[in-house]
Amino acid sequence: MGLVATGCGGGGKEAGGDARPADTAPPVTQPAPAVGTSTVATAKVASVKVLAKPGDTAPPIHTLANPTESTAPLVFLTERTEGDWILVNLPVRPNGSTGWVKASDVTISTHDYKIVVELSKFKITVFKAGNVMLSEPVGLGKGNTPTPGGKFYIKELLQPPNPNGVYGPYAYGLSGFSDVLTSFAGGPGTLGIHGNNDPSSIGREASAGCIRMSNTGITQLAKILPLGVPVEVLK
Repeated sequence: MGLVATGCGGGGKEAGGDARPADTAPPVTQPAPAVGTSTVATAKVASVKVLAKPGDTAPPIHTLANPTESTAPLVFLTERTEGDWILVNLPVRPNGSTGWVKASDVTISTHDYKIVVELSKFKITVFKAGNVMLSEPVGLGKGNTPTPGGKFYIKELLQPPNPNGVYGPYAYGLSGFSDVLTSFAGGPGTLGIHGNNDPSSIGREASAGCIRMSNTGITQLAKILPLGVPVEVLK
């Protein structure tokens, strides 16, 4: 996903340009503490077949390429394991989709980060092992392009070509999509969390659905968070 594929426009001064995956976020290599631990499956094959149920002999419900269109690794936030199969959250429409992937097609890692976005408070809070590590106001989707609630996860970290553009220095692509926009700037309306070039957009409805935070905050997160961090958006 390039940034042209996100549903992140509206109110900004620059909405075009491709981005490259950022290389500042370190991979997760060590198990996390038990509190708030999430398990991430990272594809290790060129394409991952997603089944409707474990070991299903029917055709796959999805076949997802690895790496992704943005050249980021294909990652899934996992739900549970049954034998040789893993139930994962999918970065596809409709929001909240799940499916089963073969355990041998992925590698498993864990982390203890979580993001909560409270729409009614225009606030983002980032937790590590249940403790708050960052909390700040955010800009959200406008009335006709609202930020949808739900459970998502970070699927990619992108570095826009212009750090002073509408997306700021970094942008996270999420596994979810706009409920209103089926396409945006040439892409499928993917949700994102990103910086900004208009501080007045923070704390109000200003975007086409994405979550805008301070450039200082997104830069801090880009240096720390792995892919696969759950993002809970509360209405």
